Amino acid sequence: MSGVSYREFEALAHRLADRAGEIQRRYFRTPVSVETKADASPVTIADREAEAAMRELILAAYPDHGILGEEHGSEALDAEFVWVLDPIDGTKSFITGRPLFGTLIALAHQGRPVVGLIDQTILRERWIGSLGAASAWNGRPIRTRPCPRLEDAVLFTTSPLLFEPGAERAAYTRVEARVRLPMFGGDCYAYGLLAAGFADLVIEAGLAPYDFMALAPVVEGAGGRITDWQGQPLHLGSSGQVLAAGDARTHAAATTLLSDDGAF
Repeated sequence: MSGVSYREFEALAHRLADRAGEIQRRYFRTPVSVETKADASPVTIADREAEAAMRELILAAYPDHGILGEEHGSEALDAEFVWVLDPIDGTKSFITGRPLFGTLIALAHQGRPVVGLIDQTILRERWIGSLGAASAWNGRPIRTRPCPRLEDAVLFTTSPLLFEPGAERAAYTRVEARVRLPMFGGDCYAYGLLAAGFADLVIEAGLAPYDFMALAPVVEGAGGRITDWQGQPLHLGSSGQVLAAGDARTHAAATTLLSDDGAF
């Protein structure tokens, strides 16, 4: 859309997050039933209701846009603009009462993420970024912090169990062995902390587009880098191996170690 700022879509992204948050707060730390999906991941009524509500708002505002959601599938993926939704990223945290889950909302333009929002409704924290604009955390501009040496980095990953045994896990372990402080847990919240300057690296694998598309505009708009493990930009068809860094120098060092020939 020539001449149109992607920021025009931020208002809808905020509305989607507000609506999803209302639903999540109603169910959080209540005895909700938990089902197990085909991929062995948990899902609750809060996940499904939140996504259904967001989809309704999108179709009312932009009926020609496509939607890809974790819980209710896809429609019109060949559209120029596609919204990518994860109503609760970190359902395991949600069902165990930890306020480290988040809602992820992205807008893809021709397959590339151009708007991204991370919302933690219990803590009332929200990050938003748009292509070509500075990212914000609760309305305040943010920047990643400098970290030129991998040995000084704070690294997040949701769990070492994300990585397949063998080459993938060995690649992650090469980076973990070099950093100052490895941290576990947090799902999308870790990327918000990186964008705000409280961490330096996030490395994950096995992610779906609804897990990572919203993260890219937030991290990049704060001055960071987020790619796949080969250093390629993220898009709807990316592999699901994600590397985010606040400093390009740390990103480069981690990319080398994650590659097949990475070595000390």
